[in-house]
Amino acid sequence: MIAAMQPIHCTSDGPWVPLRLGDERSRTGAYVWRSLLDSGAVIAGGTDAPVEAVDPIPDYFAAVTRRMQNGEYFYPEQCMTRLEALRVRTIDAAYAAFEEDVKGSLEPGKYADVTVLSKDILEVPAEEILNAKVLYTIVGGEVKYRAE
Repeated sequence: MIAAMQPIHCTSDGPWVPLRLGDERSRTGAYVWRSLLDSGAVIAGGTDAPVEAVDPIPDYFAAVTRRMQNGEYFYPEQCMTRLEALRVRTIDAAYAAFEEDVKGSLEPGKYADVTVLSKDILEVPAEEILNAKVLYTIVGGEVKYRAE
């Protein structure tokens, strides 16, 4: 099974989901990433622009913290690890598009599409993830964006 999910929906929808679905249905059925990943499902992540902002950093933050704008956490037991959150946006998204042979990981023979950030989002404290800035975007091995 491949689930197409946008982590940012969890934190933007979180304040009203339990009001409409109730606690039990929300806890067991709304944005249940941990349960899906543990079952062996593949999650293809994205931002769902223009419904949500296209910026992938808040989306990544939502995946690993599930912290909503009001500071509360939406069933945090369903968080992804940082590596899982990176994987759903890279190799697993490529797999879902049947393009894992040319995209999704840095290997010889694949497109060299890379984003370089100002912070190591795999290591910094969670509250610093949102402060990460894009320094470079490299597409096909060519720098397409460079921060000023």
